[in-house]
Amino acid sequence: MDSHVIARKVAGQLVAHRDKLAGKAEDAHRAQAALEATARAVERHHADHKSTAATATSHWDGRAAAGFDRKARTMTKALDVTAASSAKGASIVAATASSLSTNHRAVAHLVDEYTTKAAAILDAARAVQGAGQRAALLRAVGQVADLVRTYTNESVKHLRAVQREMKDAAEDLRKLERRVEHDGFADPGERRKKHPAGGGSGKGGGAVGKRVVDRARGQLGYREGAGNTNKFGPTGPWCSNFATWSWQKSGVDIGILPFTGDVYEWGQERGLAYGKNNLEQARPGDVLLFGTGPQSPQTSTHIGIVESVHGDRVTLIEGNSADQVRRVTHTLSSSTFYGGVHPK
Repeated sequence: MDSHVIARKVAGQLVAHRDKLAGKAEDAHRAQAALEATARAVERHHADHKSTAATATSHWDGRAAAGFDRKARTMTKALDVTAASSAKGASIVAATASSLSTNHRAVAHLVDEYTTKAAAILDAARAVQGAGQRAALLRAVGQVADLVRTYTNESVKHLRAVQREMKDAAEDLRKLERRVEHDGFADPGERRKKHPAGGGSGKGGGAVGKRVVDRARGQLGYREGAGNTNKFGPTGPWCSNFATWSWQKSGVDIGILPFTGDVYEWGQERGLAYGKNNLEQARPGDVLLFGTGPQSPQTSTHIGIVESVHGDRVTLIEGNSADQVRRVTHTLSSSTFYGGVHPK
């Protein structure tokens, strides 16, 4: 029997990892295509609905027209949410599919590399003649067994990385599903009951704040790659990528915002921001903004997630601090921070 065939048979788990990743990658690419098609279909429906509603009310006057307009706007908004969620879902699945493909290629390379080395060891042992052949084969079997362990352990790392990626993607897709359910047009009254104005989690701390802090703590020690590459968002200064990623992963409806000033303005638009004269509002899960204001990267210089506050001392979990995620304690002072934002 050919040594390459023998080597593959011995490394069954390694080969299984490669094949498993190939199957998952194919499934992910199919899901991505389906979501992209859904987004396009909803966008077309949205355009048709908007045009029809405008035509229908163009010659009306009075309360009936106003009522129809309100319903049309509500439905248009719901379609916007659905289309955006479909597109976002496709983006999430695309990123996962890319990760699956990358890790599949890596494990396929491990299989090929292992097979070449193992076959060479077996061929060398089989070439030994005479009384020493049995000993040479036994040594070769031991060496191949060591190779299998080494390469299988490497393939397990890739498999686990994909499992983590898929778990995060599933969580993100569940959030999108909840967004479509709760922001749809069917029952806005139910939405108001579930999310009353001024509700507890809207001001940080509490359950949302705890989730944010737990998520941020889980990243302590993470270090950036070459040239400011990071897993939280675009390449570049990534303190704001990390902060908004932590919020997003904790259920806050916010995108990845690479510029710290955008986070403050996001909070201002929603009534969740506070200025340098109200820093006593800071609580776990909030973000605090370093600098003098949100106008530019020169005035809004850094951001951190509040882990705890004790008097005039605040401990933050900060991304891109000495090129890593780390815990830093500061004086809670307007000379350091120009404001903060509660998560929502």
